[in-house]
Amino acid sequence: MTAPVVPDRAADRSGLPFTRAGLEAACAVVHAAMAPTPQYAWPLLRQALGCEVWVKHENHTPTGAFKVRGGLVFMAELAARGELPAGFVTATRGNHGQSIPYAAARFGVPVTVVVPEGNSVEKNRAMEGFGARLVVHGRDFDAAREHAAALAAHEGLRFAPSFHPALVRGVATYALELFDAVELDVVYVPIGMGSGIAGLIAVRDLLGLSTEIVGVVSAHAPAFALSVAAGHVVGTASAQTFADGMACRVPQADALAIIARGAARIVQVTDREVAAALRLMYAATHNVAEGAGAAALAALMQEADRQQGRRVGVILSGGNIDTAVLAGVLAGEAPRVV
Repeated sequence: MTAPVVPDRAADRSGLPFTRAGLEAACAVVHAAMAPTPQYAWPLLRQALGCEVWVKHENHTPTGAFKVRGGLVFMAELAARGELPAGFVTATRGNHGQSIPYAAARFGVPVTVVVPEGNSVEKNRAMEGFGARLVVHGRDFDAAREHAAALAAHEGLRFAPSFHPALVRGVATYALELFDAVELDVVYVPIGMGSGIAGLIAVRDLLGLSTEIVGVVSAHAPAFALSVAAGHVVGTASAQTFADGMACRVPQADALAIIARGAARIVQVTDREVAAALRLMYAATHNVAEGAGAAALAALMQEADRQQGRRVGVILSGGNIDTAVLAGVLAGEAPRVV
């Protein structure tokens, strides 16, 4: 059972999403369930890109992705307030949908997960393996999210969002591990619904560091990039990318505000660039990255000239990719859009 965590109300007075005490409380919850993940500087990445590349291995968590940290803190915070419901429902393309049932099972609370049609077969299987009831609905994540909200109302379930202060504070624990371990000039981080980059920005600011943070989105799902450029939420008609962790059509406004304020820029990467990064990650480190997990490296590859001689972090946010897709990408095939 995870240790209880008190909601970080003092953060409202600090101007940041959380305080150092709140972050350390989140670390206690996360590290009661899993060890800190490693960060390594890989020599073959340095040879390929001309800079010192530190990979934060969030593919080494119990669910194979960084999202589990947020789920653990979200559940512990509800438990500390006596607000655990009879059941949860959430929507996902996969990693959030593993995090919530993994964390909820520690308190004996059932979870329903809504995924879109054509979702990753192996991510679906993993969610069910963690005890989730799986519901397939809609053409993409945003349609699945709408259906999950309807199920919450119809079945009396609590909706577990993809972006929430407790989720941000939980996933921010990876940023504290990284910044405590190494001083970086810049960090590249993928953007799905925004919790990962929001936590990274908040910890950077909390520690008073000058590290540049670069957000990465799919060129085929550029809603966050368009929204940052416009200064308000801009949705897209589709989000067709094999990097399913970045397949967002409608950004969350709170996440957008943090990103717009704290990110140096947003880089767009194509599926082909992500596939090339996935191959480089595997060849240089023998670690498997899913599409979103390779996106940070893809952005660094795109901007390698401007990072020569610098110390660069890339967030390998997850490694949950279907075997058939991975085999095809490693063989040099065009990535299959899901």
